[in-house]
Formats: sequence, structure tokens, C-alpha cells
Amino acid sequence: MASAFNEPLRIGQVVDVERDLARKTGGGGTTPMNPSGGKLRSVVDPAGEPVRTGVWVGLATVGMMFAAFTSAAVVRKGSADDWHHIVLPSILYFNTLVLVISSVTLEIARRKVLVYARGENPSQIIPLAWLGSTLALGLIFVVGQFVAWSQLKAQGVYLATSPTSSFFYVMTVIHAIHVAGGLGGLTRVILKTSGHVFTLKRSTLDGTAYYWHFMGALWIYLLLLLWFKF
Repeated sequence: MASAFNEPLRIGQVVDVERDLARKTGGGGTTPMNPSGGKLRSVVDPAGEPVRTGVWVGLATVGMMFAAFTSAAVVRKGSADDWHHIVLPSILYFNTLVLVISSVTLEIARRKVLVYARGENPSQIIPLAWLGSTLALGLIFVVGQFVAWSQLKAQGVYLATSPTSSFFYVMTVIHAIHVAGGLGGLTRVILKTSGHVFTLKRSTLDGTAYYWHFMGALWIYLLLLLWFKF
């Protein structure tokens, strides 16, 4: 299987892969990446690798930003005696579980989309159901973060209450904003998968999955940091 989807074709259209390869290369050979039956809904995405590289560069930038936050928090905690412990809202643990499950559903969705793109399953329902489940879980996570912030405010813990609360709010809010960006990416994948014309490229699907899994791993790291240092 090629590492990327192809240019969109109408659903149900049969592409003679061998004939297409023969026309482009001047030969009649085949390639092992052809699906059984030679049926595809798309052709090779030449921009796949640059897209993936761009995603990883972006994620590395996000990782370095949170590493800087971590370093600043550790230094600030050790430089003065005004660092006060805060009790983390219990809903944060529920939010973590939701985000972990969403990564699982996204991986299942990615496999179902690949099967659909190869023409092995003519129905969009199953891949869209898994993608929709991932989107719903992501929304639950963001809403849960708002609940956590509300619970802290009810305890009198605000952004300017202490250095501890300042770091907590800044890091969790910035992470939630990045998760919201991932929700936008998931929405784009869903729109390109649905409809009468399949326009989703493999690089778009993979890039969205990489981003979402990174946000999940980053949140687990932040939760451990908040639990041990805050």
C-alpha cells in the first residue's frame, strides 16, 4: 500500500492500477503496493512526506515550549518560599482517561479509513463513526478542562493567586488550545471522508493522528508534572 492517498475519485469508481502504471512508466509491470483487485479511490499523494515532516517540526516546537514552561516552573519553585501546593481537581483524571481512549478510537478510525480508501468496504459509516467518536471524546476533554478550572475558581484559586496557580492555568489552557486545534483537524478529516467525493489524503490523516497522539502524551506528562510539583 502506498504511504499516501491519491487524488479524489468518485466513490465506487474502479481504477485500473496496472494500466495507469503502464501508461506513466511505459511498461507493463505491477507493484506490490496495489490493493487486491486493483481498486482504489485515490492516487499517490506526492506531498505526503513534506506534510509529515512539517507536522513533526511543529510538534517539536510545541514540545520545546512546554519544556521551557517546565524549566521555568522548577526554577521558580526553588527560588522562593511562596510556592503553595494546590489540590488538583479530580476531574483531571477523568479527562486523562477520555483523552487516552480518544487516541485508541482514532487509531481504529485510521485503519477503517484505510480499508475504505482501498475500496474494500464501500460504506462510509464505520470509519465516520470512529472518527466521530474521537471528535466527541476530544470535546468532552475540553469541556472537562473548563470544569476543572471552574472548580479551582470555586476554591478561590485564580491565575494571580500564586506562582503555582499561574503556571497551572497557563500550561493547561495552552494545552487545551492545542487540543482544540486537533479538533479542527479531526473535523477536516471527517468532512473529507464523508460526501460523494472522497478527498482525504493519507498525509492529512496521518498528520492529524500524529498531532492528536502527541497531545495525549503531552497531557499525561503535564498531569504527572502537576501532581509531583504542584
